[in-house]
Amino acid sequence: MAKVSHLSKAVAGTFVILTISVIAGLITMIVFYDQQYSQLNVTYPPTLPATTTGPPPVMRLPKNLIPEGYKIFIQPHFYTRIIEVVNVTSPNQTLLFTGNSTVYFHCFQRTSTIFLHSKDLVVSNPIVIDQNTNEKMRVMTMTNHQDESNFLEIGLKDALETGGNYSLFLDFAGEVSEYLEGLYLSSYTEGIPEYEGDSNAERFLVSTNLQPTDARKVFPCFDEPEMKAVFNVTIIHRRETKALGNARESGTFIIDDEWHYTRFAPTPRMSTYLFAFTVSEFTSSHSSSHGRVVIKTFARPEAVTARHTQYAENVTGQILGFYENYFGIEYLQQKLDQIALPDLYPAAMENWGLVTYQEASLLYEEGVSSLLHKEEIVTIISHELAHQWFGNLVTMKWWNDIWLNEGFATYMSYFAVDHVEPSFKIKDTYFVNDLHAAFREDALASSHPLSPPPDDVQTTSQITELFDTITYCKGASVVRMLADFVGERVFHKAIKSYLMAFRYENTEQNNLWEYVQQAVTEDGGFTDIAKVMDTWTNQIGYPVITINTTNGEIYQKHFLYNDTTDSSLWWYVPIRVMSNTSASTLVTLEDSSPVKKEVFISKRGEWILANVNCTGYYRVNYNPENWERLLTQLEINPHGIPVMNRAQLIDDAFNLARAKIVDVTLALNTTHFLHDERAYLPWESAVRNLEYFVLMFDRSEVYGPMQAYLKSQVKDLYKFFSNYTDNCRVPDDHSLQQSQIIAIEVACSNGLPECVKMATELFKYWMNNNTNMYGHTG
Repeated sequence: MAKVSHLSKAVAGTFVILTISVIAGLITMIVFYDQQYSQLNVTYPPTLPATTTGPPPVMRLPKNLIPEGYKIFIQPHFYTRIIEVVNVTSPNQTLLFTGNSTVYFHCFQRTSTIFLHSKDLVVSNPIVIDQNTNEKMRVMTMTNHQDESNFLEIGLKDALETGGNYSLFLDFAGEVSEYLEGLYLSSYTEGIPEYEGDSNAERFLVSTNLQPTDARKVFPCFDEPEMKAVFNVTIIHRRETKALGNARESGTFIIDDEWHYTRFAPTPRMSTYLFAFTVSEFTSSHSSSHGRVVIKTFARPEAVTARHTQYAENVTGQILGFYENYFGIEYLQQKLDQIALPDLYPAAMENWGLVTYQEASLLYEEGVSSLLHKEEIVTIISHELAHQWFGNLVTMKWWNDIWLNEGFATYMSYFAVDHVEPSFKIKDTYFVNDLHAAFREDALASSHPLSPPPDDVQTTSQITELFDTITYCKGASVVRMLADFVGERVFHKAIKSYLMAFRYENTEQNNLWEYVQQAVTEDGGFTDIAKVMDTWTNQIGYPVITINTTNGEIYQKHFLYNDTTDSSLWWYVPIRVMSNTSASTLVTLEDSSPVKKEVFISKRGEWILANVNCTGYYRVNYNPENWERLLTQLEINPHGIPVMNRAQLIDDAFNLARAKIVDVTLALNTTHFLHDERAYLPWESAVRNLEYFVLMFDRSEVYGPMQAYLKSQVKDLYKFFSNYTDNCRVPDDHSLQQSQIIAIEVACSNGLPECVKMATELFKYWMNNNTNMYGHTG
């Protein structure tokens, strides 16, 4: 990175004085400052120092003041490029940003104190206006609480009255972050550097990344998801740059030779964590449309010229249209911008109208990027666009219910991808991508409920910890189980009603249960949805269902890898069950103690299979006789068992063995049929589970025989693809491409001679020619 000068507090203070006057002048040019202030000829009170007095009694904002809108001006002072030329003094990079904000709010309970959030900002010049009388109210104190609350406390001489409307004006200044949070600096290389460390090729940009609690690092605000408001934003930026925001651009205007300002239309009513803007030299190839919505994809100019944004441009409108049709609600902005950033964590962020992505999550290079990379891109886009409804339009009241955002977005992304890329058969991969991931994390005693009590989620660190596998993957799995339990048609009806009823509002999971209950009742059902679903969302873990097919006895137990406690947890379990002589049917287990159900009795020696197509969030164990019948079926004709269940039998057996519930021999026996298996899912399930045992037995006498076993099992699969592999081709079928990757991976890593020979020849060819013989395979 080129020369960067971090600002000390003293220097920051100096810059604040200088830049406040600049911004005040700019605002005058834009809107004659703010008419109400000019009419009053307001004199700012002196800046009051921050203090370190004791923390407020609670971490949450009081509900007596509710914001309705913000007017925000922000000026990032960074340079997009630092050119080093002999005998020419170039400016140091500056991480300063300055601005001011006016928040308009309604008073629901009389108070003489305003609490809002501010972190790492120098805040000054508070002005409170009674919007009903247009009178200025006297500010007595302003306190920055130096604790985890991040509260900015403003004390007034007179009280704000119930039912009144008020505004608070503040100047602020801060430092652009280098840690991918708040308003942060990112960089990339343009063209080919002339030498190592050539800073002339380095380019800079700034972007926001505010979820969950970093809006307060950019401007003072009521930084809680329930405190929704409309945002009117103006960005002041250098002339060679382009500013993007949540809403459509309403105009860009020249200030002088160095600065422009861009004004944006008002946003929809939204939470602060969705506020976003970027300033960069990025371009977009062209705009596409979906009805009235203009869609643009921004990236480094080189990436746009090379058409690396093309795939994203092709699928985004289709995905948006799918969701509009499915949810029955139009996308509510007039534009949708997507931008590929050099640095971002996590992979993407669903800011309303300006979705940000890591470059690798949005850019696709034809002939170089793999098929799996394309699958990842369309899945991430689908996830982020699902959030435009689940998360942006309807938002959880508090972070303890973040699974309502992330679980639904993960679940819905499979439907959108299947609509856009049906050949990917993406719904099948849910099983290994999300269900198995959730199972692994949720089998640990350190897991957490999907919806923990709000009092357990107060600090930023507690909130951030919820953005994990449980929230995303278990959330999607529980939604999928609910949809299967009540029926897709009833579930779809419930979701449409829920979104329509709570658009622009905030919800708790009980609100969702109410609308599912309503749809179930209207369909003639009697299930108590809240009673069922609370067992899955309000407590940790999941059960293993043990079935004795001799007498039909079935019982549940909390599944843990290291079960050292006598857990009393139990779940309301919907179970889809079939046999080799009967079709799938749905039964429920509502008891914590063993019960007998006739449907689980093997009357004529047939096998019984539970959790058909893995719609339930639980593992299944059987009596030894039924395990043996299932294994025999796999050996004779594996296609007699659904492909997801072929994979799940492997995963259940290996994890039951890991928990010391069944013998390891049973787990290994579930892989015997793989020598005749061509489908991706069973192989993927086996490879992931065998990795654990390979690590366990590495450098032991068991390792050699295990390698030999895997080599013999994969030999036929590798041979099946040899005509493709030997000729550097891939099958047309997407799932077969994934199977080919598995075949090469397992064969080469375990020393199959044909694979080792092929890999050696390809490596030699690549070393001699520096070209990719394959194009792209995965």
